[in-house]
Amino acid sequence: MKVVVLLSGGMDSVTAFYDALRAHEVIAGLSFDYGAKHHARELPMATWHCAQAGIPHRIAPLGFVAEEFSSDLLRGGGDIPEGHYEEESMKRTVVPFRNGIMLAIAAGFAESRGAEGVVIAAHAGDHAIYPDCREEFLAPMAEAIWAGTYAEIRLLRPFVATDKAGIARRGAELGVDFSRTWSCYKGGEFHCGACGTCVERREAFQLAGIADPTKYVSTAPLPEKPR
Repeated sequence: MKVVVLLSGGMDSVTAFYDALRAHEVIAGLSFDYGAKHHARELPMATWHCAQAGIPHRIAPLGFVAEEFSSDLLRGGGDIPEGHYEEESMKRTVVPFRNGIMLAIAAGFAESRGAEGVVIAAHAGDHAIYPDCREEFLAPMAEAIWAGTYAEIRLLRPFVATDKAGIARRGAELGVDFSRTWSCYKGGEFHCGACGTCVERREAFQLAGIADPTKYVSTAPLPEKPR
């Protein structure tokens, strides 16, 4: 199947990219610049992996999101919260309906390029905080994309029932260079090690039993999962 992969440059989407290269004909990696604080660190990772695979990479500018939406993830928003990735405070990093917007664009892009499917790396660890990563959202979105395209574009979500540790294990099987992925929402020179996405990344490698190649500012003990 010819597919377009939503490719942020994070460890989930990069793993999905290499997984898709094994299972499908990837015709493009599609990224979005919507004004997140970490885009300057993350998007070059997506570009690098596409170049390594010889796959076209496109970055769609969505400047209006940073200008009009409310989220601490965006430039101009508040400080990125620290702690466990399932803490209530992490909801401040939600960009409203982000996946809905990106998938709508990806569906049109995929049909225009002659693709038959779109791959998204949403996973089970996202479910607690991000409503547009849950199957309750993705399943009807898949139906809408299929019904709304002449090509009957399929929405492929290979990790929707997989946790982050499972993604780390799959990436290791595929030979993914995780040092060429970015997670930290703060977007500094190195991963901070303390924000929700850094905590999730550190925990994933530990649970998977895989060496973590990431340089962190802090490697303090991981916070406990909230009850």
